[in-house]
Amino acid sequence: MAEAQLHRYRSHTCGALRKSDVGSNVRLSGWVHRVRDHGGVLFIDLRDHYGLTQIVADPDSKAFKTAEAVRSEWVIRVDAKVRERPAGTTNADLPTGDVELYATEIEVLSQAKELPIPVFGEPDYPEDLRLQYRFLDLRRETLHANIMRRLAITASIRSRMTASKFFEFSTPILTASSPEGARDFLVPSRIHPGKFYALPQAPQQYKQLLMVSGFDRYFQIAPCFRDEDPRADRLPGEFYQLDVEMSFVEQEDIFQTMEPVITGIFEEFAEGKAVTNGWPRIPYDTAIAKYGSDKPDLRNPIEMQDVTEHFKGSGFKVFAGMIEKDPKVRVWAIPAPTGGSRAFCDRMNSWAQGEGQPGLGYVFWRDGEEGGAGPIAKNIGPERSSAIREQLGLKVGDAVFFTAGDPAKFYKFAGAARDRAGQELKLIDENEFALAWIVDFPFYEWNEDDKKIDFSHNPFSMPKGGRAALEAAEKDGRDALLALKANQYDIVCNGFEIASGSVRNHVPETMVKAFEITGLSQADVESRFGGLYRAFQYGAPPHGGMAAGIDRIVMLLVGAKNLREISLFPMNQQANDLLMGAPSDVMPKQLRELSLRIMLPEAKKA
Repeated sequence: MAEAQLHRYRSHTCGALRKSDVGSNVRLSGWVHRVRDHGGVLFIDLRDHYGLTQIVADPDSKAFKTAEAVRSEWVIRVDAKVRERPAGTTNADLPTGDVELYATEIEVLSQAKELPIPVFGEPDYPEDLRLQYRFLDLRRETLHANIMRRLAITASIRSRMTASKFFEFSTPILTASSPEGARDFLVPSRIHPGKFYALPQAPQQYKQLLMVSGFDRYFQIAPCFRDEDPRADRLPGEFYQLDVEMSFVEQEDIFQTMEPVITGIFEEFAEGKAVTNGWPRIPYDTAIAKYGSDKPDLRNPIEMQDVTEHFKGSGFKVFAGMIEKDPKVRVWAIPAPTGGSRAFCDRMNSWAQGEGQPGLGYVFWRDGEEGGAGPIAKNIGPERSSAIREQLGLKVGDAVFFTAGDPAKFYKFAGAARDRAGQELKLIDENEFALAWIVDFPFYEWNEDDKKIDFSHNPFSMPKGGRAALEAAEKDGRDALLALKANQYDIVCNGFEIASGSVRNHVPETMVKAFEITGLSQADVESRFGGLYRAFQYGAPPHGGMAAGIDRIVMLLVGAKNLREISLFPMNQQANDLLMGAPSDVMPKQLRELSLRIMLPEAKKA
């Protein structure tokens, strides 16, 4: 019986063949990963999406002449016989490592020019070059695997949300410009000259409108667009988030629903790392006081404490004078277990000076020194030093650093010092995903530039206590307004905010009152948020939700240091797409059709 005709390009993929296929005649196609010459016998590693297979061509094979000509990244078809690798030459790191293919015919399907960046091996190449040739960069093993892991994570999220009885909706990409939040990407309308659509910063209003429309449970893997300056933890231009909204819920319902989903995702892809179960719920004020951040890395065991009382009236006149002069002044202690050496303390002091601080005071404890070592210890005396040590639970071989002033002005630096100490002393458990809820965010903040009250987070959140709390705080003045808390929460993991959400303000009168306190009138609210405001007039259910950053979750799970390592075709840090050449000039005809004229800033004129 005649052998079945092989497919034009392949009978198997480059990751499929095993010992059980020995003796078979097969056809593979793929990229030449590398070519090795072992004493006149050529070995070609052939690669495709699925894996890598070793091809052998010796001078007796009619494929040998072509094998001599091929180079890295040429695309070839190989007809071959599967045979077992000789003893001692198997490769346990490859699924196909027990077999090799003896080539009988090789066809060149496509040649490759000399490569601007290598694909075999992963040397560190300039990022702009990698982005310009992203199609080559994506062939590299780690990046290729990261992208496939991202797809698997996204598929798992979809499956878990569907299993939790959520429905996936798609909301519009062309929408109205919003004056709140980041800058919009604007899209000029040809049909309506002089008017613009905007790409959505998030589907916030649409998902709330879906709740008003009676759909109950919404989710979407949503593309979001913000014209922001590039940041290390956000790609310029666009990103994706798991967007969620639920009706007839309180904050606790959202926690009970979403915590298992996110925990499950991390457990599924953690590759043996520990994942927090039963997340702690940390009030915002506590997070700032203990960790100096609203997105603390809880793998770091260091917790700051207030030690102001130990410096009141002390011999350390710098702190004592500040405390006496201003009731807002506090002294915070940053304990540093195992950091009790002058060399480490001096390194931390130098780091602080590099951060623009005058320095970082410290005390450390060595054997035989009752009250601790360092200038501060000498000034405050052994009794106060020992009291600080006792309060912080420190021992010989440990140290403590101090920051002083108005905590509102120094807490970020204190948090950075905590992070630095944890990293330097190797206190951070790298084999853990430490998840937590940060709750009770301030509803308002003070805008120093405009000298006015502003929303601190999401303007659509419900203040704790509702309208009554708003009106009472308004009567009591600025400090009372700034003390108001919101039904607002974040999810943090290993020092990153990975999700943010709130219970929404669904009562029109309360919504208007919240905006009036920031200086907007009812007419402003109706003008800027007309769709949502009108919808709330016709029966809006209590509702709430959240949005989780897909990019950041993937980055954490694959252990990448950079969001560009988990994204297909990202822009560079200057918001340029080097592969496609965007942003680019457009033809004058296109501008005329859109009723637009370009007016460059003076400095950029030719």
